[in-house]
Amino acid sequence: MGKKVKKEVEPPPKDVFEPLLIESKAAATVVLMLDSPEEEVLAKACDAIYKFASKGDENKVALLGLGAVERLYKLISHEDPIVRRNAIMVFGIMASNHDVKKLLRELDVTSSLLSHLVPEEDVIIHEFATLCLAHMAVEYTTKVQIFEQGGLEPLISLLGSPDPDVTKNSVECIYLLVQEFQSRAAVCELNVIPPLLDLLKSEYPVIQLLALKTLEVISKDREMRIILGENEGLDCLLKILETNEFNDLHVEALAVLGNCLEDVHTMQLIRQTGGLKKLLSFVGVSTVPDIQKNAAKAIAKAASDSENRKILNEEGVENCLINLLEIDDDGVKVAASQAISAMCENLASKRAFGLQGIPQLVQLLSSDDEEVKEAAVIALANLTTASPSNASAVAEAEGIEPLVKSLNAERHGAVANAATVLTNMAMQEPLRLSIQSHGVMSVLTEPLRSSSSQVQSRAALTVAAFGCDANARSELRNAGGLGPLVELLHSKDKEVRRNACWAVMVCASDELTAVELCRLGALDILEEINLSTGRRNNFSEAALERLLDNNLSQKYSQMGYLSSSNVITDGFYDYGKIKPGVKLLSLEELSMQELTDRRAIIFINAKPQEDVLAMEEKPQHISSEQTTLSVPTSRKSSREKVRKGKGKKEEEKIKEVVEIMSEVQDEINLEDVQWQPPPDFMLMNYINDASKIILPLTTTREQVVALAQFVADKMGGAIERDKLHDFSWELHISEIEFELKSNIVPIGKVKKGTFYHRALLFKVIADRLGIGCSLVRGEYNRAWNEVKLVDDSPQGVTGLLLPPQEYIVDLMFVPGFLMKQESVEADQYKHI
Repeated sequence: MGKKVKKEVEPPPKDVFEPLLIESKAAATVVLMLDSPEEEVLAKACDAIYKFASKGDENKVALLGLGAVERLYKLISHEDPIVRRNAIMVFGIMASNHDVKKLLRELDVTSSLLSHLVPEEDVIIHEFATLCLAHMAVEYTTKVQIFEQGGLEPLISLLGSPDPDVTKNSVECIYLLVQEFQSRAAVCELNVIPPLLDLLKSEYPVIQLLALKTLEVISKDREMRIILGENEGLDCLLKILETNEFNDLHVEALAVLGNCLEDVHTMQLIRQTGGLKKLLSFVGVSTVPDIQKNAAKAIAKAASDSENRKILNEEGVENCLINLLEIDDDGVKVAASQAISAMCENLASKRAFGLQGIPQLVQLLSSDDEEVKEAAVIALANLTTASPSNASAVAEAEGIEPLVKSLNAERHGAVANAATVLTNMAMQEPLRLSIQSHGVMSVLTEPLRSSSSQVQSRAALTVAAFGCDANARSELRNAGGLGPLVELLHSKDKEVRRNACWAVMVCASDELTAVELCRLGALDILEEINLSTGRRNNFSEAALERLLDNNLSQKYSQMGYLSSSNVITDGFYDYGKIKPGVKLLSLEELSMQELTDRRAIIFINAKPQEDVLAMEEKPQHISSEQTTLSVPTSRKSSREKVRKGKGKKEEEKIKEVVEIMSEVQDEINLEDVQWQPPPDFMLMNYINDASKIILPLTTTREQVVALAQFVADKMGGAIERDKLHDFSWELHISEIEFELKSNIVPIGKVKKGTFYHRALLFKVIADRLGIGCSLVRGEYNRAWNEVKLVDDSPQGVTGLLLPPQEYIVDLMFVPGFLMKQESVEADQYKHI
């Protein structure tokens, strides 16, 4: 046999690369391998990057810097299932990093991920694709992208996945998506309730918890609550509450149940099955603050409906809530107080809380927690509204002092509602006086300055409630509260403006406050408001009228009319007609002006002579402009000279007093001047004399006629109509002004008076004697008085009570003649 020859091995083809095993210890190298065309290399590189990224956030940032995300994005749709799976796994891990998420949004990765949520894909792809989407759905823009790209339907279908991780990621993603209204509306149509209820039976608590959280969000919509009830969801929730091993789910289950209880139908259904009683007893025995808090919130939501409130009252919910007020947890106290506020709409509940709950709520006013204080005071506001008995209960529980202190609370809601409670209590006079003794008006000055319109409105209302008392008005005035109150008249808020007008109307009940309000500009603002059809209201009109009624000088100058109820007192002056919006200077300011040729300012001051002498005893001085009228001389000499003159005629006495006043002026330190109105001794005598003549008369008609004749006699007597132009009253007034070196003329000095002098004097004396009459200003120095008199019964008719007739009193031509209103002679008297 021949020798065997060894067969030679054929060498590999020259164009084939021999396999090369590479061991890389650098992430950068592996990232570069993501560009390889070989599936095996890509799969291994993705796997290595997944392990590297799983170790921590720093590694994810490093991979981001190396450009791994862009390369991986190309691979998540790779035709090789292993490469595709591994690339998506890396995205699922890396998407937890904020910067990675930002880049993924820019790459619009959601559409690619959603396309892989189909049943044919690998479960691991489902797991990590949903994980990536859950990380990204935290951001609003991604929620919108997922919704617009139809992501809800595949995510809901994956709730039934056998893989718990897929289920967990899918329900988490849905929970984030339904935070937006459009997604909530969409899941209703996609029938999400049944699969979510199935998840409540899951063996994984995290899945149950996410399912409950999702149900809590979507059950805010009524349609979803109906579907939940139809799918026996309420039973599922109650079973969770009854099962102790599910105590970590009780808070969320209560939150869902709370939403469901908003519907009367659901409430009735739960009550019929005994679920409501179980719920309340569950709250009573629970010691977990979060559970107690959510239970109170559920009751508050349910109490938004009147029928629900009735059902809750019948189940005795009041005791449950009152007990929660005593729990040592601020969150529970807040929720319980809010539930009490909601239940107060039911009158039976309001009575029940008033008997038992008010003392606990009053105690909460002293809490260090501002939210607790606010919730408690809101509950008290609701309890005391239209309930005098509850208002009294607050006082009995010693709630006045903490309520007044609450007007300085940090939270606007606490301040506003404290003001409301005090306003409610002020409806009872004993309580009002008790609250006033705590200085409530002084404390209210700060709330009036608040930046919150709610606080401003309620504070103004409280001022109106307490301003009916003179001491309270004085306290507000002294505390500087009128300024911020007037500022509120400028408010653009309709309610603030209305309540401020109301408060001004009440506070303007006395002359001191009315004058101060006018000084602060209230009159001008109210006039402006009343000229606006949009801002004018009943209170603004009433406030303006009240302000003028207690500032008659301004009223007469501006409106040219004083009613019979407008009683002229000392200090009144007739400046003449002014236009609306023009500020009327005070008498003191006018007294400082130099003598001019304008119309004289007629002044009223009938203080008794003993008041003037008593004034001399006091260390008070009067400005130089007034000394020619009313400045007392040095104490001793002035008294002596006045007493010496007592036997002289009245005019001589007045002249002597004027001389005395002139002498002492040089001794007065002008810097310490306190202005006093000039006395009018002659007017005082007029009033005394008139009262002796007129008061004995038996009928008002006789008194009116006699007074008219008296006034005319003191001011130049009757004047023939055709000789009126010869009655030189202007020269007479000018002489008085020159004599006094002042534009201000006491009415008693006027011996030749025309229409408006006589009408004013008639009104002044009539007011002092109790004769009702009005004063009306006309044009061209005309003015007249209107009186209402009852005519005698016709002859032969007895016991007939006729309505009063209005008459114009003639003080010029036939003094005492009474002209019926709107008669020819009355019109001739009123007009030239």
